[in-house]
Amino acid sequence: MRSTYILIIGCLLLGHFAWAQETAPIKTYTTRWVQGQAPRIDGLENDEAWNQVEWAGNDFTQRSPDDGAAPSEDTQFKILYDAKNLYILIRAFDADPEGIVKRMSRRDGFDGDFVEVNIDSYFDKRNAFSFTSSVSGVKGDEYVSNNGQNWDRNWDPIWYLKTSVDDKGWIAEMRIPLSQLRFADKEEHVWGLQIMRMYFRNQERSHWQYIPQDAPGYVHLFGELHGLKGIRPQKQLEIQPYILAQAENFEKEEGNPFATGKSNNVAVGVDAKIGLTSDITLDLTVNPDFGQVEADPSQVNLTAFQLFFREQRPFFIEGNNVLSLKAVNWNENNLFYSRRIGRRPQIGVVVDENGDDGVTEHVDRNNNTRILGAAKITGKNSKGFSWGLLESVTDKEFATIDSLGFRREYAIEPMTNYLVGRVQQEYNDAQTIVGAMFTATNRQLDEPQFNGLHKSAYSAGIDLNHALKDRKYLITFRLLGSQVNGSTEAITNTQLSPERYFQRPDIPKQRLDTTRTQLSGTAGTLIFGKTSGKFLYEAGATYRSPGLELNDIGFLNQTDMLTQWVNATYRFLNPVGKFRWMRYSVTLWSDYDFQSRMIGRGGDINFNTQFLNFWNLNGGLSISDAIISNADLRGGPSFLYPTGLEAWMWMSTDGRKKLSAGINPWISRGSHKWRETEGLYMEVTYRPTNALNLSLSPSVSHSANALQYIETVSYNDEPVYVIGRINQYTYNMSFRATYMVTPNLSIEYWGQPFATTGSYSELKKVTQHNADSYDQRFLLLNTQFDAANNQYHLDENADGNVDYSIRNPNFNFAQLRSNMVVRWEYIPGSTLFLVWTQGRTESPSLDRDSFSHLYAGLFDKTPHNVFLLKYTYRFVL
Repeated sequence: MRSTYILIIGCLLLGHFAWAQETAPIKTYTTRWVQGQAPRIDGLENDEAWNQVEWAGNDFTQRSPDDGAAPSEDTQFKILYDAKNLYILIRAFDADPEGIVKRMSRRDGFDGDFVEVNIDSYFDKRNAFSFTSSVSGVKGDEYVSNNGQNWDRNWDPIWYLKTSVDDKGWIAEMRIPLSQLRFADKEEHVWGLQIMRMYFRNQERSHWQYIPQDAPGYVHLFGELHGLKGIRPQKQLEIQPYILAQAENFEKEEGNPFATGKSNNVAVGVDAKIGLTSDITLDLTVNPDFGQVEADPSQVNLTAFQLFFREQRPFFIEGNNVLSLKAVNWNENNLFYSRRIGRRPQIGVVVDENGDDGVTEHVDRNNNTRILGAAKITGKNSKGFSWGLLESVTDKEFATIDSLGFRREYAIEPMTNYLVGRVQQEYNDAQTIVGAMFTATNRQLDEPQFNGLHKSAYSAGIDLNHALKDRKYLITFRLLGSQVNGSTEAITNTQLSPERYFQRPDIPKQRLDTTRTQLSGTAGTLIFGKTSGKFLYEAGATYRSPGLELNDIGFLNQTDMLTQWVNATYRFLNPVGKFRWMRYSVTLWSDYDFQSRMIGRGGDINFNTQFLNFWNLNGGLSISDAIISNADLRGGPSFLYPTGLEAWMWMSTDGRKKLSAGINPWISRGSHKWRETEGLYMEVTYRPTNALNLSLSPSVSHSANALQYIETVSYNDEPVYVIGRINQYTYNMSFRATYMVTPNLSIEYWGQPFATTGSYSELKKVTQHNADSYDQRFLLLNTQFDAANNQYHLDENADGNVDYSIRNPNFNFAQLRSNMVVRWEYIPGSTLFLVWTQGRTESPSLDRDSFSHLYAGLFDKTPHNVFLLKYTYRFVL
């Protein structure tokens, strides 16, 4: 392994000295202030105003597939402006207008032929605003940051667009209010400008300002827009109140006053976007609604760690790249995880389900904590200093408990204040960026049941990104720290949590301290890499100390770990033989814990290709060597797993066709047959018309793990860690249908039936957890199943007597989630939503585990239906 590292590093150094880059000359376009009547946005080029400026273009250059070649068709554009607006006219020539692909999609769908305008109005050569027009009139808009590495589709500005098709090709005409852009207050401006065209039939992207695929960045290489004089930053003021009517129906439970079978509710709220100055924008939400948000995908978690779900709430998504500082780019560990705000209440409710008096208590509780309000301030000045600040307050949450009509309330989540701040300063045209971030969580712990929660939690971090040799190389440094405060119970809970398990018997005893009222830790990362050219590489190291805790407002899955890695990638960016492009990469990695033990190492090889017929073929192979888990025995000692091998492949047909499909098989195997996993995922998309898109994504997987943790029991005053072989089958299917009535009126349905079954056998007791011999790590137990009590009785010493018992770990689970949304943006920025959400959940009997048995009871079950009508109106003042 060591010699392999040396070989890889040698290749990296060779690439360092063997590569050079040429950049294209910077183009300029000079615009003019509109004289007389401004253009009418109708998708035509017959306004007299357009004669005041010349066409630019006819010199676009392909970026893909044939990097640097001439495009298949010419593209031209004109730009005008006045005190309030920027006007853009794009003419996309096409020798075969009948062949123009006019697919429709929801906003930001980017399907069919389209053109795109990127504007770096800050002229910081790092951030830009992107406006996209499809030939069918569908808008797309994105906020571009980090020199083109991040494209935020959740930015939804107000702008105006019309398109038309004629015998020359097609036209896009835009009006972009200056209030939707950010720029400095000065007399004359130079802005960064890029115009891009997607010629869908050839999957060809061409640009006005040529930027090679292997360039070290994107925004800093834009062309320039000149001639902007006398405009002033617009103080944006948008207020968007909403009214929501909601009705629910669900299964009625006799005797349960909270399960009457139906409920109704009406709510109001408001969102606002206020330009405090030309540099600072304030976003506000009061009593936010997330009813139209799609449900999270179904999953069953058999690990010790929490699952990460992506944010889907618009207020928290827009601009989320600003309020972010990750430990490393390739995992979810982050100082800020917005799903913590409005989280599921953390305190459980214990009720008397069938007491001595025969009375059953019933509970009514919300699945999420109510967000009273949130405010987000973002800004950037002309000197390259940017900042973001988010403040949010969630309400104290109560569960209502009913006992024969007598009701009482029980607090299940304290009132909490969340604060997140982020600053960054750019130097040398953003080739050096220094940043810092701070978070704070403060809870009002005014109930005894809150004693196990942190009273306060703070985290902070600094980061440095420094580019070398015109951004061809990049050094990244990050240092994070955290501190949580609370009662001895709260801090003990933190020490015993799956992220660290300080109670483990094979680590220093001094780690667990039940008298602590505070816990702190750090994390750090150092990376050096080559970011441009055909040959790329990266070498880095990252650590997370045992005391690190981010989960009050961030995301952290595991501590006590140091990882180092090297990665090398070679890219064929232009067509070669039968391929449009190819990419190959190799990665080597190793993990250590803070006792200097190597707890894992391995490597993987991946390839990604596209053929000339637009089919794709990707695949990979991963090898892991003797992984040691410090968490899988849930507070027990570390456990040594044998070596493993995993292979996967993805093949897809031509996505330009009305009918396209993809298939993704995977398989993994472990030595001693400790792990045997295989699965198949498929994806089929059908477009019978330009307005209708149907997609189906079924998958099935099987997992056999001979070393799956089940339970810890006590025997002779000693802990016994029971593991076993699990056979798990999972069936999943996602169906989506989108019908575009007009570019601003859509009907979309999403549904996901999900089912999984797990059966256990070969129950074992962990013995020598890290023994060199696989068979010495566990002892096979004699088992007897007690159907009456749904338990397994275990006989450790084979004397015929029961030594201890465990619950039956087998499971069957089925769930259906669906969401139908009618969305009508009747005027730009103002929307009417009609939403129908349905959920069904069932735990079928364990006597069978067939596919049909899992789903049989699901569709007979009374669904939980939620019907929403949401009306918003955006006032632009």
